[in-house]
Amino acid sequence: MPQLPAPDYPADVHARLTADAKEVIARYPDSRSALLPLLHLVQSEEGHVTRTGMKFCADILDLTTAEVTAVVTFYTMYRRKPSGDYQVGVCTNTLCAVMGGDAIFATLQEHLGVGNGETTDDGKVTLEHIECNAACDFAPVVMVNWEFFDNQTPDSAKRLVDDLRAGETVRPTRGAPLCTFKETARILAGFPDERPGAVEATGGAGPASLTGLRLARGEGVTPRVVHPRAGTPEDRAPEDRPQPGSEHLSSHDAPQNTSASDPSHPAGPVSEEGE
Repeated sequence: MPQLPAPDYPADVHARLTADAKEVIARYPDSRSALLPLLHLVQSEEGHVTRTGMKFCADILDLTTAEVTAVVTFYTMYRRKPSGDYQVGVCTNTLCAVMGGDAIFATLQEHLGVGNGETTDDGKVTLEHIECNAACDFAPVVMVNWEFFDNQTPDSAKRLVDDLRAGETVRPTRGAPLCTFKETARILAGFPDERPGAVEATGGAGPASLTGLRLARGEGVTPRVVHPRAGTPEDRAPEDRPQPGSEHLSSHDAPQNTSASDPSHPAGPVSEEGE
C-alpha cells in the first residue's frame, strides 16, 4: 500500500527550523544548493532524516520529495533510521583492516551485542563499519561522530565505547571535543559550535601525516615519528625516543602479524615476471 503523506513538524519546531533554513539558504546563489546542509539541519532535530524532514526540505527548496530522497539515500552521512548519541565507525578499508580494524569491529560487535548499523539498547552507541577515513598513517582508526581516535586496538576500542555509554568525558586523538550526533549534525549544517573552547581545541593533521610535506619543503624530519604501542617512550634508549612534538602514534607498529613480522607468510610475487 502507498504510504500516507509525511506529517509536518509541530508548529513550534517548524517555525524554528524554517528560520534556521532561511539563514542557510541565504548563503547560496541557488536555493537548491542548500539541500545538503538542510539535511544535516533536519537530522539534528531527530537524530536521523525522517520522511517529515525530507518533506520539509522539499517544501522550502521547491523540490520534489523524490529529488530529496535521491540525495538522502546516496550519502551515508545521512541516517534513515534512529541512531545513537554516538556514531562509532570502525574503518575496515584495506589498510585499517589488515592493521586490526576487522578485529576491532568484530570485538565491538560482540562486546556491544549489536550488528553493523545497529544501536545499543540504551540508545548511546550505533556501531558501523566505514570506508577510508583518510588517516591511514594512524591505522587502525575509529571515528566517533566524525572525530578521530587513532591507533586503536580491540581493548582500547572497548574502553572507548564503555566510557561513551557511561557518560565519561572522552577526548579524540585529533579534532574537536566530542558532542552528540545531533549536535554534530547542527555544526555540519553550518552553525557555529558555541561550546566554550571547542573551536580553539580543534586539531589538524598529526606529525606522521605531515612528514611528506616537510620533506617537500626541505625541512628536517626526525628519524622516527612514532613510538611503539608496547611501553612508553621512557622505556627505550634516548636515541630511540620520539622527539618533542612527534609523539603521535602511527600505523608503523602493527597489532597483528604482517609479512615483515611473520616469516611464514612472506609478501611479494612467488615467481619471476613472465614465468
